[in-house]
Amino acid sequence: MSPAPQTRLLDKVRDKIRLKHYSIRTEEAYTSWIKRYILFHGKRHPKDMGKNEIEAYLTHLATRRNVAASTQNQAFSALLFLYNEVLEIDIDGEIKAFRAKKPVRLPTVMTVDETQRVLAAMTGQYLIMAQLLYGGGLRAIECLRLRVKDVDSGLNQIVVRDGKGQKDRITIFPDVAKEKLREHLAQRKALHESDLADDVGSVYLPNALAIKYKNADKEWGWQYVFPSSGLSVDPRSGIRRRHHLHEKTLNRAVYKARKLAGIIKPVTCHTFRHSFATHLLEAGYDIRTIQDLLGHKDVSTTMIYTHVLNKGELAVRSPLDIHAQNPKSQ
Repeated sequence: MSPAPQTRLLDKVRDKIRLKHYSIRTEEAYTSWIKRYILFHGKRHPKDMGKNEIEAYLTHLATRRNVAASTQNQAFSALLFLYNEVLEIDIDGEIKAFRAKKPVRLPTVMTVDETQRVLAAMTGQYLIMAQLLYGGGLRAIECLRLRVKDVDSGLNQIVVRDGKGQKDRITIFPDVAKEKLREHLAQRKALHESDLADDVGSVYLPNALAIKYKNADKEWGWQYVFPSSGLSVDPRSGIRRRHHLHEKTLNRAVYKARKLAGIIKPVTCHTFRHSFATHLLEAGYDIRTIQDLLGHKDVSTTMIYTHVLNKGELAVRSPLDIHAQNPKSQ
């Protein structure tokens, strides 16, 4: 059997992705979708296919695989990247595939009491991370990717680098987390110095900064705030060093804390971010300010939190409660 046509093609895809400084998670997702697309069409080379094959595959994902709209959109983005950026083939006209319906769901939000109960059930660095998720509205991956230099207690702010949409933003550094984080960083610095002594103290730097700033990858300010407990080999460079904690470890810690706190509703890392926005709205903060803190491109994305408020100007009282307090109006 002849080798699948995607072998060398995927190397070209990876090279293009790295040239554009996309994250390794995007690289893994795009190459996976492109490989599935090729296999779906009997290992035909993508240059011999086009709009009709893309439509057929996207329709298959929606009707046969029953994938979510966001999943189908990711697959579509991967294929557009393949044709536009790698093969340099323009896909003319609108893609008329059957599109998965995007459900309209309200975010799960904890009350202030529930949030405090979950936090009380957490300890160590996972407590600090959860405090930053809730206190600063961070996404889980943004928290895990924090560098020492981007946590500024003097200016009372956290700088989120290369967030969603490859945008930087500034958010709140909660006072409650400062002392625990200071102690954590002291231990982290000792670990970094030990790594340097063992010649494994470098850290991954984005956008070729390691070439531009020699030895910056070994400087304290560039190190991850929440490093992994062990060393690993960087899949791109092949260098053995210490990466940040894996997202799964934080997810497991939050799940365990939810169980210990006796919270019935599903609570994930992202629930802290939802609660951050909702509780700020409840406290009377401006929607535009919250939009900036969350890093939302469009205020309509932030507006969804107005629908989960349990008090405030948008609240509507149940007629059962109104008439219970005013029986004469019946």
